[in-house]
Amino acid sequence: MSNSAREAGNQVTSNGGCIFMVLPPFCVSFGEVRYILREEMQRGSVIGNVARDLGLGVTELDARRARVVAEGTSQLCELDTASGNLLISQRIDREELCAQASVCTLQYHLEIVLEDPLELFSITIEIQDVNDHAPAFPKKEINLEISESTPTGTVFLLDSAADPDVGINSLQSYSLKANDLFVLKQHTRTDGSKYAEMMLHSGLDRERQSEHTLILTAADGGEPQRSGTVKIHVTVLDANDNAPVFTQSVFKASVLENALRGAVIARVSAVDADQGYNGNITYSFTHLEEDSSCPFEINSYTGEVKLTGDIDYEVSPNYEINLQAKDPWGVVGASKLIIEIGDVNDNRPVITMASYSGKISEDSTPGTVVALISVQDKDSGKNGQVHLNIDEILPFKIKSSLRNYYTLVTEQVLDREKLSKYNITLTATDEGLPALSSSKTVVLDVIDINDNAPAFSQSVYSTQVMENNSPGGTLLQIHATDPDQGQNARISYFLIDGDVSGNPVSAYFSINTESGVIQSLRSLDYEQVKEYKIRVKAQDGGSPPLSSNTTVIVRVQDQNDNPPQVLYPVQTGGSLVAEMVPRSADVGYLVTKVVAVDVDSGQNAWLSYKLQKATDRALFEVGLQNGEIRTIRQVTDKDAVKQRLTVIVEDNGQPSRSATVIVNVAVADSFPEVLSEFTDFTHDKEYNDNLTFYLVLALAVVSFLFITCLVVIISVKIYRWRQSRVLYHSNLPVIPYYPPRYSDTLGTGTLQHVYNYEVCRTTDSRKSDCKFGRAGSQNVLIMDPSSTGTMQRIQSEKSILDEPDSPLEVRSICARWRLFYGLRRQMGLLMLLLHVVNMVGGQIRYSIPEEMKKGSVIGNVAQDLGLDLKRLRSGRARIVTGEN
Repeated sequence: MSNSAREAGNQVTSNGGCIFMVLPPFCVSFGEVRYILREEMQRGSVIGNVARDLGLGVTELDARRARVVAEGTSQLCELDTASGNLLISQRIDREELCAQASVCTLQYHLEIVLEDPLELFSITIEIQDVNDHAPAFPKKEINLEISESTPTGTVFLLDSAADPDVGINSLQSYSLKANDLFVLKQHTRTDGSKYAEMMLHSGLDRERQSEHTLILTAADGGEPQRSGTVKIHVTVLDANDNAPVFTQSVFKASVLENALRGAVIARVSAVDADQGYNGNITYSFTHLEEDSSCPFEINSYTGEVKLTGDIDYEVSPNYEINLQAKDPWGVVGASKLIIEIGDVNDNRPVITMASYSGKISEDSTPGTVVALISVQDKDSGKNGQVHLNIDEILPFKIKSSLRNYYTLVTEQVLDREKLSKYNITLTATDEGLPALSSSKTVVLDVIDINDNAPAFSQSVYSTQVMENNSPGGTLLQIHATDPDQGQNARISYFLIDGDVSGNPVSAYFSINTESGVIQSLRSLDYEQVKEYKIRVKAQDGGSPPLSSNTTVIVRVQDQNDNPPQVLYPVQTGGSLVAEMVPRSADVGYLVTKVVAVDVDSGQNAWLSYKLQKATDRALFEVGLQNGEIRTIRQVTDKDAVKQRLTVIVEDNGQPSRSATVIVNVAVADSFPEVLSEFTDFTHDKEYNDNLTFYLVLALAVVSFLFITCLVVIISVKIYRWRQSRVLYHSNLPVIPYYPPRYSDTLGTGTLQHVYNYEVCRTTDSRKSDCKFGRAGSQNVLIMDPSSTGTMQRIQSEKSILDEPDSPLEVRSICARWRLFYGLRRQMGLLMLLLHVVNMVGGQIRYSIPEEMKKGSVIGNVAQDLGLDLKRLRSGRARIVTGEN
């Protein structure tokens, strides 16, 4: 026992240990210490030294963040981590905390939070009652009216005192101030409470003393003992010698909890031997607390007990009421009424979903738990026994697990495609009479799984398309359905690999994966393939995906896209074939037969033959259907030997196509005669005419190109020569001409001073370039380094020509330039010609001193050439140097 606990008069017991669980890497330690202290101790009083009683170091408490946590009550104590003492933090009133409980304990947890180990100690504080309350009566004075004829031994029930303390500190005894008339009797109720009765010990004599004052004392057993008193004022009445007496010492009655208000529960009765006015009896309830709500009332004259409030078996199964019968003179008789409340089935079962998600996968096996259901009924006995059922015939059943708990499980395999949602109505019914029930409907959604493959609306699709169709045209749309949901029902369409005439099917057709529209990728030819069979797969988006296949037949319809082909007579370009007809041929003589075929089919391949041209139309005819050329009259000597027939072969398509064939017929009896007539046959006339035309055309084109190039070259030369002279009257800087090897008296460096920029611009920016050339050792005018412009401009021709050091070549060039000034208008035509060939030229010169810094400005090319800066950027202008 700690010293602090001894000083406080407390007791301490402790037990503790460290429970090591197979859960590395920490240890959880548990311990328990119990203190006993009295209530009403001062704030700051020491309850006990927790550190010492638990075997902990005082320094550990603060370092390990020890703290006291109360369970279900306010924080009445605190831990001093500096000393390890458990202190009282506020006033402790046992009656406020535990009311009338015989044992008052407070549970605390002392937590020391560390990663390893975590220690948890339980502190139990038992509050000992202190005799801090004295017994108290509900009234300051008890008034009794007693007839002088009251016989000795009559008992008078007195008001009881109340003491909130418990145990020995509670109310223990009653005492009555000593007197000759009354004695006190004490009784104990079933709950342990005590009450007192005052019995008349000797007869009263109103004439001797009409009033008596007594002192009733109620005392407890505490140390120090406390007591309370009440004054009993007794008024002696005259000549009522008999007290009312109940016919039964205990009255019993029963009533159902659903009885209506106003119902008579019982009837009590008492008799009084007196007659007349002294025999009148009134009934009443006694010993009712002021704040009690008694659901019964008694008729003071008839003794009928009626129901005036609500009664509930589940709240109070019985009532015990003290009865009093009183005559007009205050003489009373006492009895007891016990009312038993009968339970009726007045509470419906309450269904609670203890655990329920509302979803279940359709592949769940039978017996899968869907929900945990709690059913409660406040009634007792059979009225509280319930059964849970499912109203409809569904693939579910109810299983009883624990008392008042049930599980809802699947009984069959579910199929979302048949039913995606279940409305399950649960009905709970008790065993009362009549039985009461309650229902609760829950919605259960079946979660989809990918258990259905896509299904095509047709096993075989067929369509027709006219040959020579445009590529990209839609042939048909196929459609498949999937009864699954969401991603499992998202269908994609694919072509199954296959060959068509040695090529993959994807070379001919394509399919939209989302819509299933099949398109042709190329023009189809009936004469090559008349029918295509395509295998198409529909695949859903499930995991794993499911698929199904179908066949699409594309039938190509023939179109009259092929003209007839003449097989006979064979048309050759280098030789002449002629059919011979003897002059003795009769009417109907078969000269030859034109044989032709058409690769189309149907009506497009039906051929008809007609004679388009003939040397002598009256001599020959052509069979319309068979192409046979026959004579229609007798051949005579007057008929020409050379006969030229042009036969046209037409098909029956819309529009029809045709082919022509020339049949040469020789009317002669011998071959030499035929040969002599056909030697000068001009079968190459058309070919020679075409060749001559193309040769003349080629010669004209070549001549035009030659003349054009010659004009362009001459124009460019003249334009460049003119540009070199026009600089003297232009806004560009005027650069004088110096003879070769002219020494620069101002220059001391080694760099050559003259650089030539030649910018060539075309409308095609990729062919534009700027040439940066070197002019040998020519020395030119040096730029003033202090100038802010591109170069010093020569304001007039005179300023240069008047220089004493100006060379004679400069004057000569200027004179020649004046001579050609009149040619400027004619040069405009040449410039127009240059625009025709899509080329623009220009030339400028700049002079710079040597040793200029990198990045110095030489000149503004765009400004000096009159070009737009945007055009330079968009035309990708660049500088191309000569040797450098």
